[in-house]
Amino acid sequence: MSRALRRHPPSKAKGSRGRAGARPIPRTGATRAAPRGEGRSGLSAVASWRPRFVMDIISELRKVAWPSRQDTTYLTIVVLIVSAIVGAALGGIDIGFGWLIDNTLLT
Repeated sequence: MSRALRRHPPSKAKGSRGRAGARPIPRTGATRAAPRGEGRSGLSAVASWRPRFVMDIISELRKVAWPSRQDTTYLTIVVLIVSAIVGAALGGIDIGFGWLIDNTLLT
């Protein structure tokens, strides 16, 4: 059972078809734009208008726990070392297969 039905159970009045006391379903603000700057003109009015999803993105980015400079440096070094190891392994495999093909199929 949904939370909305628990809060507002349907009425069991005789003779009603359920439409008389029906409330409109509230819409989400996904497609609605942020309020415009009334009374402004020119570039400031255009710059102050932002779609709702942009405002949602900005509010979510403010909640992000950004890593410190030390963490970022450490993780960058880890990524570079792992990339070098994987690149060397793939290069070794490539050289090995090249040597194998040269000495077995092309002789």
